[in-house]
Amino acid sequence: MTALKHTPVHPAPPATAGRPVIQARDVSMSYGDVDVLHGIDLDIYRGEVFALLGPNGAGKTTTVEILEGFRKRSAGEVRVLGADPERGDDAWRGRIGLVLQSWRDHRRWRVAELLTHFAAYYPAPRDPAGLLELVGLTGQAGRQVDRLSGGQRRRLDVALGIVGRPELLFLDEPTTGFDPEARHEFHLLVERLARDEGVTVLLTTHDLVEAERLADRIAMLVGGRIRACGTPVELARRAAAQAEVRWTDEDGTSHRERTEDPSRLVWELHQDADGPIAGLEVRRPTLEDTYLHMVHREDEGTDGAADGEAQAV
Repeated sequence: MTALKHTPVHPAPPATAGRPVIQARDVSMSYGDVDVLHGIDLDIYRGEVFALLGPNGAGKTTTVEILEGFRKRSAGEVRVLGADPERGDDAWRGRIGLVLQSWRDHRRWRVAELLTHFAAYYPAPRDPAGLLELVGLTGQAGRQVDRLSGGQRRRLDVALGIVGRPELLFLDEPTTGFDPEARHEFHLLVERLARDEGVTVLLTTHDLVEAERLADRIAMLVGGRIRACGTPVELARRAAAQAEVRWTDEDGTSHRERTEDPSRLVWELHQDADGPIAGLEVRRPTLEDTYLHMVHREDEGTDGAADGEAQAV
């Protein structure tokens, strides 16, 4: 496969990661006069859990549908598992697993029968009984699909998505309807697939906690542009979301100041006070701070600076 042109703006894992499973360069999408995506760049590597994080209307679903081959892009280059998704054949699709955001087909099938039916389409599927145990649906094996709860249906969606042992798994808001225990079990499953089986996972989510828990790297998609991309720690350290230093002076007055260099400010405070600082606290920026900052920049229409910030990630 010929490497795609156009230098990516996002940091890549070490060279040992090998060739990307997903490559996208300058991908744009328009619906008539409405531009939905503006030059998306992505490199996602084998065994990586990659989260696409953004508010409603940011372009997450459109991006994923282009990568899955369900939607034709307006411009740009894409390679997924070495092929252009627009021309992916049945063999290529057999290497991909999908867990869609909303899927209500096959309502009258029974759970085990449906999973066994799907397994028959793959050359080396997972054992349906073992898979039902893995996703916590053994007790519902004989139940009709339309009688499942919302959380149980999502577990079945996951089972159907991984029954064929995919190399690449797309998860679109996968834990919608899960209770905390089910969400925890699902997170363990995703981690196991990536760590033990080398499955590459592309996850879309609104859940900051989920993204931070699962993802090796996170791309923040806002207004059809990737505003930042990196590990959760890298994103939390971005200068755009400044640290906050709080302290109390000799008169008992409380102060707080946002700064890009909290260490220097603390040093200056100690120098001025010539001793300990009462109530000194340094609050480092969180992933949520960075995310909200990006969303607010979009709401305020400050595009130019954000593009520069993406270059600096």
